[in-house]
Amino acid sequence: MHINFNRSANFLFILSLLIISGCSKNTKSPLNVSQKPPVIVKESNTYSFIQHNIFSKKKFKAPLTPHKTVWDRLLSLYALPEIENERIDRELNWYLQHPDYIARVQQRAEPYMHLILNEIEAKNLPGELALLPVVESAFLPNAYSKSNASGLWQFIPATGRLFGLKQDSWYDGRRDVYASTKAATTFLKQLSETFDGDWLLALASYNYGKGNVGKAIEKNESLSLPTDYWSLSLPEETTNYVPRLLAIAKLFAHADEYNIPLRPIPNKPYVEVVDIKSQLDLDKAAQLANTPLKEFLKLNPGFNRWSTAPEGPHRLLVPVKEAQSFKRNLARLPVEDRVAQHRYYEERLAQNKHKVRAGETLSLIASRNHTTVKAIRQANHLAGNTIRTGMILKVPSSKKSANFPIIAKASKSQPHHKQTYTVKKGDTLWKIGQDFSVSDKDIASWNKLTLSSALIPGQKLVIKAGEQQLATASSASPNPFRLIHYTVKSGDSLIRISRKFSVSLSDIRKWNSETMGKVLRPGQKLKILIDNSQPTT
Repeated sequence: MHINFNRSANFLFILSLLIISGCSKNTKSPLNVSQKPPVIVKESNTYSFIQHNIFSKKKFKAPLTPHKTVWDRLLSLYALPEIENERIDRELNWYLQHPDYIARVQQRAEPYMHLILNEIEAKNLPGELALLPVVESAFLPNAYSKSNASGLWQFIPATGRLFGLKQDSWYDGRRDVYASTKAATTFLKQLSETFDGDWLLALASYNYGKGNVGKAIEKNESLSLPTDYWSLSLPEETTNYVPRLLAIAKLFAHADEYNIPLRPIPNKPYVEVVDIKSQLDLDKAAQLANTPLKEFLKLNPGFNRWSTAPEGPHRLLVPVKEAQSFKRNLARLPVEDRVAQHRYYEERLAQNKHKVRAGETLSLIASRNHTTVKAIRQANHLAGNTIRTGMILKVPSSKKSANFPIIAKASKSQPHHKQTYTVKKGDTLWKIGQDFSVSDKDIASWNKLTLSSALIPGQKLVIKAGEQQLATASSASPNPFRLIHYTVKSGDSLIRISRKFSVSLSDIRKWNSETMGKVLRPGQKLKILIDNSQPTT
């Protein structure tokens, strides 16, 4: 029996060698670097990784152990396998070469990260998805893209409306951190279900569209090719998109090894969602919350005007440390004081609509409307100077972005300021024009070039900028409001001044935010927007 067992074993061993030898003759040539499939370095304990990068639908739960920072909590929710791939390495190297960017992103994320992780955990999603705003918007809630996408999660208008994000002249839910986070996590969960739990395909679909990714899969199927994310033929943006998220997730997972400091953000709520019941002036809301207006608007960037929307949503994000005080202060505020009535007229004067025409730049539009590029960007929540033909812009008619709308008409022959720009490697007329908010045609004209002229590093170019002439209107102006400069007298107080000119305290503070300190001083000049029927003092 023992002898027969040895003979059987030897036979099986020889048979195995023959099979291996036969297979080796049919082996394909080695894959080049770009063709190599991803290598799984570390597999999640909660998701199993199957051939072609398909994730199982196994559910996972975060450990109940409390975490000191949001980063500890984030890492505990990681569920995607760590992958070695050259596309990920390329993105990771960029992040490592820009540590200042990583620091800024963490700082911007601080008010929102706990709220985002709550949604990630509630919907049982991989923690890595909480970092998607790094890729989408660099955690800028006012980010606006050339494809008309907006907010932390970069929803385009149609998709935003599909997921319940209201968009009108008062409010844009795509920029509402609370609403857009709920919508984005719901959208991502639906995409993962569409692709049988494959999160890489879900992420590609978030960027490129579910239908487009589906077509790419069908194309590979027809060619008998693999249908995982890494094998699909996708646009360059989508090709880089998923590796970019995996790279930033890897960086945070190994921050110590990469010598990247993590901002110590406590794993505690930064904001509280407060039901305010009805419309409320945002400047007044910031005062009730004992929070600087600039910081308050960062938490509530969805509102387009000076107050919350008349028809809602009637909620605000308030810093947790000020939430109880805000509720008490709001309860004491008379209903008639919630909204400053004259703001309607101020805004009506201050803002026009403009449809962008071919060849127009922000600088040109600002010049024609006697305002500034900065004011237009602020009014439209633009992250940069890029605009596209057909875009509808709100154009404030003053240098202070709707605070002081009454201005004199600029002369058509107004002078231009000249400056010299030295051409750098890689520059084009279009790129330089974007940097200076002027058209490439203008630069070519100023320098006696054509649009096809080759630029040489070190070449000097003349750039011209129109001088903005602002002046208050005369007393005969048909406008119902005008700007005056009031000199503070001994014994004056803000309340006394506000009653004298029938304006609100919040407006006086806002109009003079750059010059007014905590205490009024005799002789101090205050800017005040008054009704033309009011006397000038």
